[in-house]
This record gives sequence, structure tokens and C-alpha cells, in this order.
Amino acid sequence: QVRFVESGGGLVQAGGSLRLSCAASGRSFRAYTMGWFRQAPGKERDFVAAISWTRDNTYYADSVEGRFTISRDNTKSALYLHMNSLKPEDTAVYYCAASPQTRPTSTTGAYDYWGQGTQVTVSS
Repeated sequence: QVRFVESGGGLVQAGGSLRLSCAASGRSFRAYTMGWFRQAPGKERDFVAAISWTRDNTYYADSVEGRFTISRDNTKSALYLHMNSLKPEDTAVYYCAASPQTRPTSTTGAYDYWGQGTQVTVSS
């Protein structure tokens, strides 16, 4: 089993930036495709971005393409999400998750392990 702890969330004004981190422990981090998801109050959990374990294949939701960048450091067992040009609609709890699939996927059910989430609030 692999476990995750997210950090880096907070309150930011619209147009600002944040960097989320996800620290992994347990089974080999590099064996997994990693993803970020988010869930706003009263809404379903939505896909944000994903990255293969080789780091050469990434996939983004249309709503964040060009503003967010996903990256990972397998030597540190860490996943990151750099968020720029933040909008109020980006407000949500952000979760990192691991999938055994080799290619990045937006399918929530493909991810077996989840972190506890970190809150991101963007004020207008």
C-alpha cells in the first residue's frame, strides 16, 4: 500500500499562484501513474491532471490546460501541481492519487490510493 500527504493549499487571490505537494510513503512510488483531482462543495470529484511514472506523458483537464503543471520527483517520492492564473472556480479540496495504469488517465475509478486532500480557496 502507498500513502500520501498533500500540502501547499491555502487562500490566494484570483490571478495568483500556488504549488501543491504530495509526499508518498510505503510501496514504490515510481510504479504508479499519479494524478490530481479536486472536489468543490456539493460537486463530484473531478480530474485535474495526471503524469506517468516516466514523467514523459502528462494529461490535463481542459479547464486547467495552460495554467497548471503537474510534475513528479521519483527520487523524493513527491508529486507536485503548480497552479498559475488561479480563478475562483478553482476553489476546491485537491487530492493526489495513484493508479497502476501505465498511461495517465482521468478515470477516478482507475486510482487505487488517495491522499486526505488540501484546501485551495481562490478569492475574487
